[in-house]
Amino acid sequence: MTPFIAELIGTFLLIVLGNGVVANVLLQDTKGHNAGWIVITTGWALAVFVGVVVAGPYSGAHINPAVSIGLAVAGRFEWALVPIYIFGQFLGAALGALVVWIFYRPHYEASSNVVEIRATFCTHPAIRNKSSNFFSEFMGTFVLILVVLYMSGATLGDIHNTPIGLGSLGAIPVAFLVWAIGLSLGGTTGYAINPARDLSPRLVYSAIFKNNGHDADWNYSWIPVVGPSLGAAVAGLLFIIL
Repeated sequence: MTPFIAELIGTFLLIVLGNGVVANVLLQDTKGHNAGWIVITTGWALAVFVGVVVAGPYSGAHINPAVSIGLAVAGRFEWALVPIYIFGQFLGAALGALVVWIFYRPHYEASSNVVEIRATFCTHPAIRNKSSNFFSEFMGTFVLILVVLYMSGATLGDIHNTPIGLGSLGAIPVAFLVWAIGLSLGGTTGYAINPARDLSPRLVYSAIFKNNGHDADWNYSWIPVVGPSLGAAVAGLLFIIL
C-alpha cells in the first residue's frame, strides 16, 4: 500500500465512523437517536483509532492535513510529501461522507432538521462568533499537534517509528487525545480540527442537497480549514523553539 492510498483509506474510515456516529445520534429513527455528546466524542475517538491502525504502517497515519502541516513545520515530515498526503486525505474524506449518506439514506429522508442534517457532514458553531469560533478551531488543533509531537515513540511522520501492532500503541494515545479534545474543547464548534474532515464532506453535502433548499454555510466554511491549519503551524513552530 502506498502512502497516498493509506491516507485515502485511513481518512475514509475516519469519516465513515466519525460522521457515522453523528448521523446515528442526530438523524431520526436511528437506534442511537439523541444518545448525546459523549457518544459522539467517543465515536470520533474510536474512528481516529481505526484510521491510525490501518494507515499507520504505510503512511504514518496523518489522516488530517493539519497533522501533515504541523509535522512538516516541525521538521518531522518532508514538505515535498505534504501535497500528496493532503490530496489523499481530502479524497478519502469525500468518499467517507458519501458512504455515510448512502448508509443512512432512509434516516436522512425521515429527518427534517436542516442544521442537524448538515451536522452529519460538517461542523457548525454552537454560538456564531467568528473570532471565537476561529480561536476554538485554532486551539483544539494546536493541542492536538503539540501533544502528538511530544508523544514518545509515536512519531507519525516516520513509518518505521510508528508503533502499530498488538495493542496499537501509537493509535491508542492519539485516540485518547482526540477524545480529550472533543470532551473539553469541542462544544463550541464541534471540533473539526481537521480541514479535510470538514471541507470535503461539506462539498459532498452541497452536491447532494443543492436542490433541496439546504445551505452549506460557506460563510463559515473557511474557519475549520484555516483555524486548524494555523494552529498546527504554530504548534510546529513552538516545538522547534522549545
